[in-house]
Amino acid sequence: MKDNRKEMPEGLVFSMAMNQKAMDHYAKMTEDQKQRVVENARQVTSKQEMDRLVDSIAEDAFRG
Repeated sequence: MKDNRKEMPEGLVFSMAMNQKAMDHYAKMTEDQKQRVVENARQVTSKQEMDRLVDSIAEDAFRG
């Protein structure tokens, strides 16, 4: 059975593909941090919100 809680929403995948710094920071995150990102991404309702989320990943806001 597939665990959908860990699957990245499409909008997050597309937005991160446009932001190399966010992709690099995401790759270095712990599993718990990645899960928090995915949970936040599931609450997003617009492209602008997703862009802000990805920008926060690029700025390393989910680490630490």
